[in-house]
Order: sequence, then structure tokens, then C-alpha cells
Amino acid sequence: MKHKKGIRRFFCFFVGGLTAGCALLLGTACYLGRTLPDRFYVAEGETLAIRSGLPVQAVSPAQEPLCTAYGSSGSTYIAELRLWGGVALKPVTVEVVDRMVLTPGGTPFGIKMFTRGVMVVGLSDLDTPAGEKNPAREAGLRLGDMILRLDGKEVSGNGDVVRAVEQSEGREILCEYSRGGKTEKAALLPVKTEADGRYRIGVWVRDSSAGIGTLTFCDMEEQVFAGLGHGVCDVDTRKLLPLLQGEIVDVTISDIVRGQAGRPGELRGVFRKNSKMGILCINSEVGVFGRLSPDYAAPEQVPLGYRQEVETGPAVILTTISGREPRQYQIEIEKVNFSDASPTKNMVIRVTDQELLEATGGIVQGMSGSPILQQGKLVGAVTHVFVNDPARGYGIFIENMLAAAKGVPQDGAA
Repeated sequence: MKHKKGIRRFFCFFVGGLTAGCALLLGTACYLGRTLPDRFYVAEGETLAIRSGLPVQAVSPAQEPLCTAYGSSGSTYIAELRLWGGVALKPVTVEVVDRMVLTPGGTPFGIKMFTRGVMVVGLSDLDTPAGEKNPAREAGLRLGDMILRLDGKEVSGNGDVVRAVEQSEGREILCEYSRGGKTEKAALLPVKTEADGRYRIGVWVRDSSAGIGTLTFCDMEEQVFAGLGHGVCDVDTRKLLPLLQGEIVDVTISDIVRGQAGRPGELRGVFRKNSKMGILCINSEVGVFGRLSPDYAAPEQVPLGYRQEVETGPAVILTTISGREPRQYQIEIEKVNFSDASPTKNMVIRVTDQELLEATGGIVQGMSGSPILQQGKLVGAVTHVFVNDPARGYGIFIENMLAAAKGVPQDGAA
């Protein structure tokens, strides 16, 4: 009797374990199917191999492992991704390309940019004879909206808003603004304030931005640069600033505010006069991009590393924490995330270089865009610091930045 109970107990444990294992396998398959990209780039003469510890292999439509090298540049193949053991994940497109070579940056630069229109960064009530009013809020304006035109006239600075409101003498103003990429219209009715008797609409706006970042790479063949690894956003609204015009200039790092848990540090520097490095053409979610000045001199080039080649383990970053010359510092890539849901957070990295930790505490503001190199290839850039752990942060795949860099116009116009 006891023997039968033991067999029954063993059978229950076996079935339960098998069920749990199948559920885990299916869960893993669903997760990988969602997060792995639909397209991969492979250098001519090489094969598709996904690293970072993922148990994934690519097979041909005939279900045979793709053991041979892909064909010539320009060829496109369909492959199926499978877990080891044969569980299908998804079909993907594999495009064969010439492996690019890029010049890694690591040098600091100053950003000067003006927005297309002015951004609403604050709304304040106004004291009027009829009580507190806010014409901007009453017209439907919100934080982050971009005021483009007032009564049909382009708005390019704070002064344009002040003049349009004062000249209205209280009559209705047609306001054209942008929200979420769509242009909207609203009627503003300025009010006269009790404090100074001037007409106002109760809005605070911003028309420009300046700061320090790090150059990620230069494509010397196209005379294009990329930096930051994330967009330039308004400090109050956290909205991406739409670029009208701008430039990057040379910077000398003069001081460091060391990062601490709960309080990010920063690099401080001096913008050098008459040291224009290039013009800004694009301010996007994955970085700033533009065209280099003709006299920009680039150092040594390195091959580009594709996303599937990035793996957990040792790597280096190029960054500048004093003066103008970048240096290599040791880091560890702790995690790789292939999902496109967060295009600036493809890697979790940790600074292991003792000299950098002592000097900065880890990753600080101004280091965004510092290139990440692994096994001699440019694979990504630093983007964010973990506020509660300055030794750790996020990195972006260089592929994501390169795709945006291709949008830089030939004439360099923003």
C-alpha cells in the first residue's frame, strides 16, 4: 500500500514538474517572440548568432541551422528563430550589409539650440478687476504645447509672444500650436492685470536650450555626427524640444559634481569661443544628429557592432572627465534588452573602473552619448544613470542611433 502511494506521489510530482517546465518554456518563448526584433543586419560573410545568453538559434526555412555564411551585401534572407530544442519563436528578416566603420567620439560638446516655436512650460493665474483668470488655460493650452503662430505671425522667441499680446489691446488672438505632432488652433483673450495694467495671457514659455553632452560617433564618409543617445527635453515638462536651429561647439571640462545615491552628479565645462564643431539637424528620442564642420579632424575608426553581437560581460566606454581628451574606462554590460519598446534602454551597464568611480561616482550628467566598445567594436552609448545607484545606468544600441543619423539632410539644414 505504501509502495503504491509512493508511486502515486512520484507520478504527481513528475506531472507537476513537467507542466511547470512546459509553462516556463512557453512563457520564455512568448517573451522572446515579443522582444526580439523582426529584422537583423549581418555583415557580409558572417552568420546570425544571437548572444547574451539567450538560448536562440536561427534556422533556414528548411529547418536546418544556418551554419554557413550569408551571401553578398544587399542580399536578404528569411530565417526562423527557435529555442534550443526546437520551439519556434518567430520568422525574421536578415539583411546582409557591408560592416560600417565609424569614428567613436567620447569628446564633450556644448549644445546650443532654438526651438520651432516656443514651449509652454508654465501657466499662472492673473489678478484682474474681474478676479483671477488664466486666458491660456481657458483657451485649452497645456504644458508642453508649442506655440507656433499668433494671429498668423511666426513665433520664434519669448519676445514675439509679449509683443503680440500687448499689441492686441485685449482683442481676441488666434493661436496656432502643436501638441503630439498635430497642429491645433485656439482663441486667446488677453486680460489686463491689476498689478501693472498690461495685457497678459498667463503663460510662461521657453525658446532655447543649452547644455553639455558627449559625442558618440562620426560618420566621416557622410560628414555626420551623433551624440547624447537621448533627446534634448525641456527641464520642466520633460517634452522633446522641436529643433529650429542649433549647433555644437567644443567644450573644456573644468569641474565634476560627484554623483551620489539619490543625487545625480554632472560634468561642468566651458564653451570655447569660435569652436563650432557642427550644426544640429535632428533632435530625436535617440539622440542629436547633424553635419560636421568641414575642418573637423577625426581620430581612428572602428567597426560597428550589431545588436545581436552585444553580450553580457566586460566592455569599455570612451568619455572625458577633465579637459578635452577622452579616455577608456572599464564597465560591465550586465543585461541586454532587444525590445524596441525602450529604444534608449537596450543595455544595463555598471562602471567597474576604480579611477572613474573615485572621480565621478560612476555615470554623471554630461556623459550621455559616451560610446561603448566591446571586443573592438562600437556597440552602443551611455544614455541614463540610475538615480539611486550612480555606478549603474542604461545604454543604447548603436544601430538605433545610426538609423536616426541617416535622416540628416545632405545640405545640413535643420
